[in-house]
Amino acid sequence: MKTILLHPGYCLPIVHYACIVQADHVQFEALDNYQKQSYRTRTKIATASGVLQLTIPIKHSRNPEGHQLYFNVRLENKFHWQRDHWRSLKVAYQTSPFFEYYEDTLEPLYTTEYDTLINFNMAFHDIIMDCLQLEKEITYTEEYFRSPKEPIKDLRNLITSKKEPDYGLPEYHQLFHDKHGYLPNISILDLLFNEGPNAISYLEKVNLSSIL
Repeated sequence: MKTILLHPGYCLPIVHYACIVQADHVQFEALDNYQKQSYRTRTKIATASGVLQLTIPIKHSRNPEGHQLYFNVRLENKFHWQRDHWRSLKVAYQTSPFFEYYEDTLEPLYTTEYDTLINFNMAFHDIIMDCLQLEKEITYTEEYFRSPKEPIKDLRNLITSKKEPDYGLPEYHQLFHDKHGYLPNISILDLLFNEGPNAISYLEKVNLSSIL
């Protein structure tokens, strides 16, 4: 059985969901420290102007050492970030082939207030799985291991949003391809809005030999 270990994040990039689709079992890291500059709080979408990064504001720890568990990170909701993110998504994708198909399913994520980052991210993950019509057993870690033992495949490094390698993802039709060319490994939402129900077939065919 192929078991992968991932960090949950904000509507994660396509390669994460390709790994999830092709794994037998998915485990989410539950006991790590929160780290900045990652897909825990960031997602990238395609717009008429190019790639736009949407970032979730959080309340920073009062711990003098600056460390806090990811599961304890609270959202800073006074900035109305959900409203702004939803507006950005609508402007970017409202003319895409499948935005209206998923709009009513996704909008409650941006109109319901969440207290913690992990609760929002997991709610988003559950909706994405529903959109993909994908059922997959997911568990949480009960102990932190710096180097998990086989047969677990440690893919927690995928959460880093800076200096990503080229995963060799195949191209699919993107709304602004004529302006910017193919934009690889952005949010899973981009794949859903452009490919709709065909997204699952795309994810199944991604060559992950360099990762898995």
